[in-house]
Amino acid sequence: MNLQEMIRELKSDGEIVTEVLERWAQKTPQKTLVYYGEEDRHISYAEFNALANSIGHGLRTLGIGQGDRVSLFLFNPLVAILAMVGIWKIGAWYCPINFNYKGRLLSYQINDTNPKLLLTESSLVPLVNEVRDELPALPLILHQPAPGDHDHRADATAPDRKFSVTAFGDLLRGPRDNVGLALRARDAANIVYTSGTTGPAKGVVHPYRYMNQYTFNYRKLMTPEDVIYNDLPMYHVGGAFFNFNRAVWAGCTMALWDKFSPTLFWQRIRDCGASHCILLDVMVPWLMNAPAGPQDRLNGLNKVHMQPLPNYFRDVARRFGFDIVTCGFGQTESGNPLLGLLEGVAEGEGTPPELYKGHARVELRAVAERYGYPYIPVGQRIPERYMGRPTPFHEVAVLDDEDEECPPGVLGHLCFRPKLPHMYMHEYFNKPEATRKVFANQWFHTGDGAIRNADGSFCFVDRIGGFIRSRGENISSYQVEDILNSHEAIMASAVFPVPAREGEEEDVVAYIIRQPGNALDEAALRGWISGRMPKFMWPRHIRFVDDFPRTPTNKVEKYKLKQELMAELGIAPRT
Repeated sequence: MNLQEMIRELKSDGEIVTEVLERWAQKTPQKTLVYYGEEDRHISYAEFNALANSIGHGLRTLGIGQGDRVSLFLFNPLVAILAMVGIWKIGAWYCPINFNYKGRLLSYQINDTNPKLLLTESSLVPLVNEVRDELPALPLILHQPAPGDHDHRADATAPDRKFSVTAFGDLLRGPRDNVGLALRARDAANIVYTSGTTGPAKGVVHPYRYMNQYTFNYRKLMTPEDVIYNDLPMYHVGGAFFNFNRAVWAGCTMALWDKFSPTLFWQRIRDCGASHCILLDVMVPWLMNAPAGPQDRLNGLNKVHMQPLPNYFRDVARRFGFDIVTCGFGQTESGNPLLGLLEGVAEGEGTPPELYKGHARVELRAVAERYGYPYIPVGQRIPERYMGRPTPFHEVAVLDDEDEECPPGVLGHLCFRPKLPHMYMHEYFNKPEATRKVFANQWFHTGDGAIRNADGSFCFVDRIGGFIRSRGENISSYQVEDILNSHEAIMASAVFPVPAREGEEEDVVAYIIRQPGNALDEAALRGWISGRMPKFMWPRHIRFVDDFPRTPTNKVEKYKLKQELMAELGIAPRT
């Protein structure tokens, strides 16, 4: 297909996800859109659309309209996606918050977004109350699980009297007809926050077309027969857009659980009949470390996305019978510019025929050829950290420090450029300088290092920015240092990653300089940290030192601290 044909298809698929949902609600009203495994609940396309309409109408009665921002601080993913679609129905902005946040992380994001209201749930109210003095008198919508719901709590804390409260259940009693608001591909839909390396977290403003391009390539691998398994949170683009929105565009089903469980994973896959899932790096070692057994291959997963792609992905595929493994590069700001399809096992050695759903292997290969995706047979080797080739709507380049293109095999900055407007983020919310910097010289700069291979494919090398990848989250060293430095006994901190002992992720390290005469120890510091940071941000290793090695311009030489600790721990550098 040429680019113009691709553009016509992108638009004919439907630019606005709520309109696509309404179309499927008319075409296949009784088909299950969401199976909520926590409560064994099936929600059809028609019912989901009606519930989202009710929420949209209800939000309007509360004064919410097009362009207003609604923050969501929710653990329950079903409530989150219903509210998300209801928010879009009236043209408001979906602004999710990481449910692990507390203290200044939480208050910063709420205040930075400056929402018109906040939707939260009973279990998280204590965290909101803790930062009430840092927040304006926001209206709250409160989800209160009823007795019998899996997440009901009898000891629920009431919101502080500072906040006016509306029950989420009240929104579900409104009119169920489509709201009928006409939205455009360029209209803003979301603010999703991403870690800042040299400052506070940044809110990524997405237009609707971003979600269309982000799901486009992977939804072409799906059919309405497929079942997408999801245990990712709805504050990430992976769960909310890559999985849920992709299911809507494909007209298939999403099976939903609250969080990943290595012990329940395979039972869930079998119970819901899943044919596809995402395995983030931290998940793969947990599954592979479980005792092998005859049930390992008795599952329907024939298309599995692994990100990042582990070097031993075919060992994983052979053990669990994954027919096709997909890889790529996904990002909050730019979506899905790279993709590769890799055969995991030989034909006939994968998913049992009676459990197979969706495109057959020959059809998947035809899809790859139609859209220009690389398709790698089972006998063909690929380089380490392979990310595939550019997807149709993106230019991809590896650039040097002057934004000139690097030759093949030379490490540089991974950069993207869209071929259509409104495909990437519009901006970092209220951060024009950061927006200008990331789009310098008409390229979007990812902050990651990569190499371009001679065949036009790309391989990830390392992060150039100050991110730490741990427990499936991108962590900003700046944010961890900012919290540590607020401790009265700490003069300065230096936070950086070291390779984790399992998988491709990293452990957080904190080097601490105490205030003169202070005897702060590790146990006391860890107790203090636990009340101020989500668990995924907690340092795995803490060291107290008298000073840091520094450059002549007084910058901390973290690489020297990293070398010192890796030698102490016996961790070999990654190649």
